[in-house]
Amino acid sequence: MLPRKQFRPAAMSTVSVIATLALLAGCATPPLPAGAPRDEVVARYGSPTAVVPLGSSSRLQYSQQPAGQSVLMVDLDADGRLVSAQQVMNPAAFKRVVVGSWTRQDVEREFGRPAMLDRVASWPGDVMTYRWLDVNQDMFFFVYLDAANVVQRTGQGMEIPIKTNDN
Repeated sequence: MLPRKQFRPAAMSTVSVIATLALLAGCATPPLPAGAPRDEVVARYGSPTAVVPLGSSSRLQYSQQPAGQSVLMVDLDADGRLVSAQQVMNPAAFKRVVVGSWTRQDVEREFGRPAMLDRVASWPGDVMTYRWLDVNQDMFFFVYLDAANVVQRTGQGMEIPIKTNDN
């Protein structure tokens, strides 16, 4: 009889294969066409984590923060029909932030609630932290707010996992 430890890697690879297939199946789902009704959007993506009014239209936010690394924004027109759906945890979306102009409300409208809200001794206001994935590297996107909740700077950094009892 083989020691139990030798069976564990095979079990893990089976789990990895199943997880990969499930992920690929999700990616293989064709996007909803423009004009799809809100009910169809919710049937496909589930209940949103937040609904944000955008004048006469609205945005459904599907955030995986704080533990996940993606945020899907689904914009609906005044009639509740799909206009666009996009993943916003990426460098192109981060570049849209306007330092000195955007507020906390603007950031949350565009990216959802942050994974973390921090205070640090070297900064007088809150620091909003979002988790995202850059190819295979876990990353943070930081938004630094002043006392009036206006964005004063942004930044990025690598998320380094902390391992306990590392041998």
